[in-house]
Amino acid sequence: MSREFSGKISDRLSRLSIELPSWGFADTGTRFGKYLQDAAALTLEDKLDDAAEVHRLTGACPSVAVHVLWDLPEGGATALAAAARARGLRIGSINPNVFQDQCYRHGSVANEDAAVRRRAVDHMLDSVAVARAVGSRTLALWFADGTSYPGQGSFVRRKRWFTEALAEVHAALDRDMRMLVEYKPFEPAFYHTDIADWGMAAAFARHAGPKAKVLVDTGHHLPGQNIEHIVAFLADEGMLGGFHFNDRHYADDDLTTGSIDPYRVFRIFVAIAEAERGAGRDLDIEYMVDQSHNEKPKIEAMIQTVTTVQELFAKALLVDLDRLDAARAANDIVAAEECLKSAFATDVRGALAAWRESRGLPRDPLAAHRASGYVARAAAARLPRKKASGGSYA
Repeated sequence: MSREFSGKISDRLSRLSIELPSWGFADTGTRFGKYLQDAAALTLEDKLDDAAEVHRLTGACPSVAVHVLWDLPEGGATALAAAARARGLRIGSINPNVFQDQCYRHGSVANEDAAVRRRAVDHMLDSVAVARAVGSRTLALWFADGTSYPGQGSFVRRKRWFTEALAEVHAALDRDMRMLVEYKPFEPAFYHTDIADWGMAAAFARHAGPKAKVLVDTGHHLPGQNIEHIVAFLADEGMLGGFHFNDRHYADDDLTTGSIDPYRVFRIFVAIAEAERGAGRDLDIEYMVDQSHNEKPKIEAMIQTVTTVQELFAKALLVDLDRLDAARAANDIVAAEECLKSAFATDVRGALAAWRESRGLPRDPLAAHRASGYVARAAAARLPRKKASGGSYA
């Protein structure tokens, strides 16, 4: 294993970049309240500092996803890009926000009010301009549009409004840009959402144009959904654009990747490994994190996610695909399953530690972070600002 790890797996891991979400470093909560942490990020600069700390320790996170309404500083896109560069980072995917403002209560691009639909499309077009200004190639689109009661809206009319809106945004993309269309079966709408599954997302993307692909959020599926099947299908169709990695037990829980079902994440990576072998190259897909750490320390949770993704990707690359195909050809179900189970059972942590050390990184990024004193320094700098802003820490 160690010899193979030092070759194929080492090279592939070196090319694996995992994008961090700016919003994952700020105070977050649930519908029942926000849970505050002394060291959680308060400003864009805080978020970028925290992301830079994760990248410093893992060497795998050079880009940060931003939400336009939450993360655009007073100096605009130019200041945003400069702030990232100053910390050795770049701005990654640009995420429009068409769900927060009160006018979007009954939808954004599927709203019955044409003025609201226009506002949503204009915001997405503004987000394309932000992407252009910061050097990002990715516009990541998630919509809360849907209905909570039968008869509330016309499925077909809403579908047509979505098709028109996405086509207009696609037409504004530069040649090297891409648009990722995310889906979700429910929440915040509970009767239907307008882009409810991967098939709808793929249909909307195809209607929009060739620069549109599907974004798979691993938490956006109904219980029992076979996500690796979806991934393999989309990859073979050339429609797989990226991931939002997290984990879930009940619904869209946004838990740390691999904390609930690491075997499922492993199987997703096996599907990617098979697709890349067939293509003879790395797939052009974005690996992004989308998590909400209400209880865990923000940076520690991000480091856990990054190292877990690396471990599970490495395990997937250990699968002997030739042996797997031979077992399949012989209809040897047990042998085929054992190809996966034996790779998943392999402990790659020692090899990963050596790999990191060879790249000038800490063998154990989480332990290095805990020993660095970063959290105490961040809390000392941020807590007074939080209290001054009126936050409650009772």
